[in-house]
Amino acid sequence: MDLNNIDAIIFDLGGVIINIDYPQTILAFNALHNKEQDFPYSQDDQAELFDAFEKGQIPAWEFRDGLRHILNLDCSDEAIDRAWNAMLLDIPLSRIELLEALGQHKRLFLLSNTNSIHKLAFDEIFQSTCGDRYDHLDQLFEKAYYSHHIGDRKPNPSIFQKVIDEQKLDPAKTLFIEDTIRHIKGAQKTGLQTYHLTNGETLTQLPWLQG
Repeated sequence: MDLNNIDAIIFDLGGVIINIDYPQTILAFNALHNKEQDFPYSQDDQAELFDAFEKGQIPAWEFRDGLRHILNLDCSDEAIDRAWNAMLLDIPLSRIELLEALGQHKRLFLLSNTNSIHKLAFDEIFQSTCGDRYDHLDQLFEKAYYSHHIGDRKPNPSIFQKVIDEQKLDPAKTLFIEDTIRHIKGAQKTGLQTYHLTNGETLTQLPWLQG
């Protein structure tokens, strides 16, 4: 990959900037239920309830009640939030520093399928890593695009096109970095250049991204 012809970079969040472990949330909900059960959410697929929450079509209370119904749970909002957030691990300082360096000479954007509960949680994780340097993760980017604010989600080409049009980007000179292949394919339909992180690969392991 050659960044000389790239003016802007769009980053995914989960699995790219913040480390994610989906099974941790499954284990946490199983612990609330005291037995192992199917949990309809993963990197590759998810139930309609999760899609609606990620598109901002339902509020947090309705999402929690939906989980209570699907999983037959009788527990507090706080317990559900802790289990739901269990998949969110850490944001390594080295990645923050890499984004700071890249931001000196490239336009940087964030595009994430997320939700209001996770947004609060990953901002807390971010602040715990960088201290008083920033108030929230969005400040590392020219603009952060979150699915629950936009009402759309990856891999729909329309969400990529929104970023392209709003920021007046040239897709031929804009790179999208993502760890989920179907999102890569959605981005490619709009002409964006793409890089698929695979097999545990991280941003700081990419020599061409180091400046």
